[in-house]
Amino acid sequence: MRPSRRTLLAATTAAATAAVSLPPAPQASAADHRRRTGFERLAADGYALLDGERVGVVTNPTGVTRDVRHIVDVMHADDRVNLVAVFGPEHGFRGTAQAGGSEGRYDDPATGLPVYDTYQKSGRPLADIFTASGVDTLVFDIQDVGARFYTYIWTLYDCMEAAQLAGKRFVVLDRPNPVTGRSAQGPVLHREFATFVGRQPISQAHGMTVAELARLFNEEFLTTPVALDTVPMSGWRRSEFYDASGLPWVPPSPNMPTPDTALVYAGTCLFEGTNLSEGRGSTRPFELLGAEGIDRRWAEKAGELGLPGVHFREAYFTPTFSKFQGKTVGGVQIHVDDRAAYDPVRTGIALLVTAKQVWSGFAWRSDNWIDKLTGSARVRTMIDAGADTDEVVAGWQDELAAFRRVRREYLLYR
Repeated sequence: MRPSRRTLLAATTAAATAAVSLPPAPQASAADHRRRTGFERLAADGYALLDGERVGVVTNPTGVTRDVRHIVDVMHADDRVNLVAVFGPEHGFRGTAQAGGSEGRYDDPATGLPVYDTYQKSGRPLADIFTASGVDTLVFDIQDVGARFYTYIWTLYDCMEAAQLAGKRFVVLDRPNPVTGRSAQGPVLHREFATFVGRQPISQAHGMTVAELARLFNEEFLTTPVALDTVPMSGWRRSEFYDASGLPWVPPSPNMPTPDTALVYAGTCLFEGTNLSEGRGSTRPFELLGAEGIDRRWAEKAGELGLPGVHFREAYFTPTFSKFQGKTVGGVQIHVDDRAAYDPVRTGIALLVTAKQVWSGFAWRSDNWIDKLTGSARVRTMIDAGADTDEVVAGWQDELAAFRRVRREYLLYR
C-alpha cells in the first residue's frame, strides 16, 4: 500500500474531503457503556446534518433501529427530514432477492418513495441515477460483516464515487463490525483481480467499520474525493463482538442468518471458489462445508492441526438449493469455542489445504473464482503446489503489514 496521495494537502483540503461532522463520542465508562449507532446519534441531533437537504438513503433490511423499525420508515414519518428516494443494493432494499439478484426500480408500498436499484451499477450510470432522483445528499446505512468480498462495502465505494461525479454530498452512518475491529487479516487484493467482490487493495478480513472504510476509500482510492460526512457510533469498542452491541441482528443477506455466520465467513466463503458446498441451502451456511464422497477423514485431518479457538465435527447435510441440491453430502461443521483466539482466514486456508489432501475429487471452480476471492492467484497456486497452511499464510504477510499501516490512519475507535 502506498501512503495517502493527499496526506501533505490535508490541511487545505479537509473541508472538501473526509469531514466528520459528528465527532466520535468519548468512550463510555464501565458504568455507562451506552452504545449508539450512527443513525441513533443523527436522530438524537434532530437530523441537523440533513437540514434543508433532499435526502436519499442507500440501505437494505439491516438499516433498523434497536426496536427493529426501518430507518426509512422512521425518517419518512419525521417532518424534519425531506426524504425523497431510496437506493437498494444486492438483495434489494426490503431484501426480497437471493444472492446475485436485486429488486429493480419500483415504488415502495409502505412509504410511496421511489426505490432505485444500485446493484451492478457504478460510475457515470450510477451518477445519472442519483441525478435523476433529485437528491442533494446520499445517506448510507447498511450492516457489514467484515469481509472484503461482502459486496455492501463495494456498494459503498461505488456510491461514493458516483455521488462525487453527480456533485452530491455523502453521509455514512456507522454500525459495528460484528466480528470486532481488532485487526486486519488475510491477503490483500491485487488490483488486476478487482471485481465487485473486491474493488480495491484491502485485506480479506479488514477489521474496520463502514465509516472507517469510507474515510479510507475517500483518501486512498477515489481519484477525486466526495464531500463526505461520517456519523460514528458512541460506546463501541474495537474488541467487541456483535452481541455486546445490544442491537438486533437482521440478516444482511439470505445466507448470513446469524452473527455466528459472520464469524466464519471471512474464511469459509473461499469455498465458493471450489466444487465443495459452502453450506448454502443448509441451516448453517458457511459453517457447514462438504461434498459427495467426503467422510470423517476431513474433520480428523483438520482437527490434527490444533487451530486456535475452533473444533471440527464430521457432518452430513442435504442442501435445499445451490451446490448438491437435494443430495446428501459429507464434510465438516465448524464449531468456534473461543472467538477471541479464532482466526477465520487461517482456518479457511487450513480447510482448503486439508480438503485437497483427503478428497481426490477436490477442484477449483473452472473460472478460478478463488483468485477473485483471495485477491490473487497465489493461494490457489501455492495449494496446488503442495504448500501447507503456514506457508500459504506467510505468503501475504508483507502486503498485510503495509495495509495495516495505512488502515491505522482511518480508525475512529479504540
